[in-house]
Parts: sequence; C-alpha cells; structure tokens
Amino acid sequence: MTEKAKKKAIDISLLGRVFHFVKPYRAFFYISLLLAIIMAVFAPVRPYLIQLTIDKATGRLVTVPHWLESLLFTTKLNDATHFIIAVSIFQVVFLFIETTARFLFTFITAWMGQSVVKDMRIAVYRKIIGLNLSQFDKTPIGTLTTRTINDIESINDIFSDGLIPIIADLLTIVVTLGTMFWINWKLTLISLVPFPIMILATYYFKESVNKSFIRVRNAVAALNAFVQEHITGMQVVQAFAAEERELDKFKKINSEHRNANIKAIFAYSVFFPVVEVVLAISTGLLVWWIADRAVDAGLLVAFILYLNQIFRPLRVIADKFNVLQMGMIAAERVFKVLDNEDYTPVSSQQAYAPAVMQGNIQFKEVSFAYSPPNYVLRNINFQVQAGETVALVGHTGSGKTSIISLLNRLYHIQEGAIEIDGVNIETYDLDSLRKSIGVVLQDVFLFSGSVMDNITLRNPNISREQVISAAKMIGVHDFIMQLPGGYDYDVMERGNTLSLGQRQLLSFIRALLYNPAILILDEATSSIDTESEMLIEKAIDTLISGRTSIVIAHRLSTIRKANKIIVLDKGEIKETGTHEELLVLGGFYAKLHEMQFENKKTALV
Repeated sequence: MTEKAKKKAIDISLLGRVFHFVKPYRAFFYISLLLAIIMAVFAPVRPYLIQLTIDKATGRLVTVPHWLESLLFTTKLNDATHFIIAVSIFQVVFLFIETTARFLFTFITAWMGQSVVKDMRIAVYRKIIGLNLSQFDKTPIGTLTTRTINDIESINDIFSDGLIPIIADLLTIVVTLGTMFWINWKLTLISLVPFPIMILATYYFKESVNKSFIRVRNAVAALNAFVQEHITGMQVVQAFAAEERELDKFKKINSEHRNANIKAIFAYSVFFPVVEVVLAISTGLLVWWIADRAVDAGLLVAFILYLNQIFRPLRVIADKFNVLQMGMIAAERVFKVLDNEDYTPVSSQQAYAPAVMQGNIQFKEVSFAYSPPNYVLRNINFQVQAGETVALVGHTGSGKTSIISLLNRLYHIQEGAIEIDGVNIETYDLDSLRKSIGVVLQDVFLFSGSVMDNITLRNPNISREQVISAAKMIGVHDFIMQLPGGYDYDVMERGNTLSLGQRQLLSFIRALLYNPAILILDEATSSIDTESEMLIEKAIDTLISGRTSIVIAHRLSTIRKANKIIVLDKGEIKETGTHEELLVLGGFYAKLHEMQFENKKTALV
C-alpha cells in the first residue's frame, strides 16, 4: 500500500471515530444531508425562471414547464404581464423557502458540531484527569490545554465548515452543471474551457494552505506550552532578571506562528484573483458565443448566473477541504490522548471497596522507575501496623515522596506489590483507596476560589460546620477569620494571596476532613514558622493517635516519637528502627542527626 493510500485509510478511520460521537445526534445529521440535497435541487431553479421571464418579456415564444404551471396553480401564462407577475411572486416565495432551508442547514450543522465538541471535550478531560502522573511529567501542560480546547474546536469545523458543507457544495455544482448541459450542452462546454485552470489552481492552493495550517497548529501548541509554563513560573523569571531572554524565546516562537499565517494568507491572495480571472474568461467566452450566434438574452443571463453558482462554492471548497484536513489532524491528536492506556481505572464491579479500612500497610519487594531502567526505588520491603506512625527520612532524592505516590496509586510499580489490610492496592476501587488516605504535601496547590471551596474541594457532602470544627481542632479558625471574608475569602489562582505556611495549614484541614484511615505528611512543616509548626505538631499528636501515619521530614525533631523510622538512600532502605535504636547503631541516621545538630549549633553561634 502506498503512503497516499495509507494516509487516506487513516483519514477514513479517523472520520469514522469522529462520527462515533455523532451517534446521539444522527437524526440531525440525516436532516442536514437532506437539506443539502434540497438546496442543490433548488440551486438552478431561480436562474431558469429568470431566463423564462426575460424571454417572455422580450417577446420570445416560451414553453412553460408543466411543473411550473402546477406550482403557480394556473395555466393562463400566455400573457407576458400575467406571466412576469406570477413568476416574480413565485420567486419571492421560493427565495424565502430557499433561505429558510439554508438557515436550517447552517444552524443544524453548527449545532451538531458544537454538541460533538461538548461530548468530546468531556471525554478528553475525563481521560486526562485519569492519566497517571507520569504522563504529566512527560507532556507540557500547554500541549494538553491545546488538545482539550483548540484541537477539539477544530473538530467542530468538520461539521460547520468541512464535510457536510463540502457535500452540499459538490451537490450544488453537480446539479447546476447537469442543468446547464440539459439546457445547452455546447454552450456549457464553451463556458467550461478554462475550468482545468481552476482545478489546477484549487489543487495547489489546497496543498499550500494545508502545509501552512499544519505549521500554524504546531506554532499554536508551542505558544500555549511556552506561555503556560512561563506565566506559572513568572516569579522565577523575574527573580533572576530573565525577562529579556525569555522574551527573545517568545519572539522566535511567535515569529514562526506569524510566518506560517503569512504563507497561508499569500496562498489566499493568489487563489482568489485566479478564480475571478477564470470566471471572467468563462463569462467572456459565453458572451462571445451567444453574441456570435444571436442566441436569446435570457439564456445568456441564466448561464452567467449558473457560472456564478459553480464558481461561488469553488472559491471556498478548497478552503473547506483544508478546514476538513485540519479537523482530521486535530482529531488525530485528540484521539492520541483518548487512546492513552497509561491511566488508572477509577472503579469496576470487581474492585475492592471496604466500608472501613484498618490501615495495615506492607511493601513487598517494590521497585519503581519514573523512566525505566532508571530505578528510584529498589527492592523496598517494610510493614506498618494499623495505628502505627512510621517516619521516612533521607537526603533529597532518596525516594521518600515516591513511596507515598505509589501508595496512592499515582504511578504504576514495575516490580513487587503494595498491600493494605492484606489486599493488593491494584484491586482497590480507586476512589475508595484515595479517600482513605489523607495527604498533606510540601508543595501545596490551591485552586481559584474561596477558602471553603479549597478545603472541601466543592464536595457537597462536607458542611460548613464540619470545616469550622476541623479548623478549630488544629487552631486555624482564628487565622481564617482574620482574612477578608473569612471562609469566603478568595485565595486567587494557586493561592498566591496566602503565604506558603498558610496554604499548608489549609491543606492540612483538607486532608483531615475526610477522616482518613491513613495519614501522610510529606514535609508538612518544612515551610512553616516555629509558632505554626508547634501548633500543627500539637494537632498531629492528637490526630495520629490510633491512625496509621507516615511522616516524611528533613527535620529529625518532628519524627522522634515515631514507632519506626525507615532510613532511605538512593532508593534503598539502609536502616530501620526507633530514634534511640538508630542513634545507638551509629549508622546513616546517626550521621543525619549529627549533621542537623551541627547546623543548628552553627546557626546559634
């Protein structure tokens, strides 16, 4: 199979997948096709009636078709005045009907396209929020934004400006040409002499614009990714006075976008004048032929109108083919997201969803790599009994956060197994699993919205009283009430109006509200001042009582009371024991403790 044939097969397959989303609206699809046929049949009627009217007005003998007599409800059309009045009234009515059909066609195709876009966008977003975090590590956020918004919007054009309008235009051209050959085949052939030039120009225009549009799409994706990333990291850009350097990078990407658009504009600038020239040549040949043979004026006017009905859609049909092609390219990108198999199934009928989780955790020979074969965890074995507090310590990059990410099933493990209450976490219902694990991360993310929305994540099952009670439990209620609007205070995007410590306090309440069986604190006090740290540590002492807890901290002072301390280094467990046991052992943990003690001593000096 040739490359061209393969591409055609792929396009048909993609089109079939796009039309899978049309199934709920297939009645409207069939209506739009019916309207396309009706408009094509209507197209040559008015020019033909104008021809008859002119011939009648100039005194020529006109044979009135029987269908016209039936529609006009009269056979008394021999009188020229009576004929012209009757046909003119009919044309006004006919024009209204034709305009109504065109309005319905345009509205239905656009409505259907937007409905498909709505359903497809929901499907894509559902897939994105279910992808494993490894996909977000590898894919720029701006690219996924482009797939969800820009590319899916391009798929709408398949319906509103692509496939169905192309069918309607082609039907109009075919019916009009058929009418012209039926009326006078010689005159039709003469007027179509320059037509090959038009076909050739259309082909080159389509190819040129298609390449330009692909460049434009790629440039848009690059722009989205760049702007998304740099607005998010604007604090770093400004802190290191990198504005000019980043602006230069943006100018290069933006220039590529401009150049791609200019190339498309150039193709349009050449193509449309060519169409007008070809139409002018066809009209000139038509006038010459009729004038040379003294053919009636009505035929001349009718054929000029027919030519316009052919060339009008031809002006835009190449553009519509490009729109269709761009829609197919966008569909291919969107379906790559939908076909991504690196996701965690949310639930199934066979999924395990216990009413109450005890909190026994066991890692069995777990090895994990974000990008195999570069393993960040190697042969991890440990067990946490229900109600115990286990601390994970080690240098940055030792694998502490990776362990809790695996416990939450944010990533797939390559080797080994993780069990909770003796059941492999892969068999758990994902919602049930994650609702039973409360997490407070070091890097807290808050969404645009109120304090209440960020604490509850807009869960309608959590009442305001529950939030206030949890806030009072850890002593954060007074701090929240000091904010303008209290619990209704708008924290803005990413919580930038709050300090890092304040954001961590809110995330702490968020985790506790779900009353999880397992509590994970990942550097939960690393960015909080001493007073806030003491406040949280008092709450932690109460909250971890009787609850399985995993505490990750660089500060060894926060984990002395742990039942067990696991020391990690380069993805491997080096030591396990209590604070006192590990100090006596004099190994890796003792060195970490000594280093922190020396740092504090130096700071005091």
